[in-house]
Amino acid sequence: MIYLNAFLLVGIICVIGQLIIDNTKLTNGHITSIFVVLGALLSFLGFYDYLTEYSFIGSKVPITSFGNLLYKACLEGYMENGILGMFTNLLTTTSAGISSAVIFAFICTIFFKPKN
Repeated sequence: MIYLNAFLLVGIICVIGQLIIDNTKLTNGHITSIFVVLGALLSFLGFYDYLTEYSFIGSKVPITSFGNLLYKACLEGYMENGILGMFTNLLTTTSAGISSAVIFAFICTIFFKPKN
């Protein structure tokens, strides 16, 4: 049942993204930013923990989980070290994800050519 729930959650997120692409003039970068902010907002409201219980790994795969991670890292850093802790903890918590995104983007540019 967990696999079905994970599939449904990620599928719904993808359908929402595709509907936004098809019906608006927003670019993929805009939509990605919207989903990151949406993940942080859902975490702020306490709803993202419910999604994690419902679909377990399905809530940790999409881009919304990055927003959730950013929010939790900022909050934890603020509780430990105040305003400065928000930024220092944010960088230590998300550095692996950011670094891997840069490395994989570089690898993709080696093998694929952009369209004109």
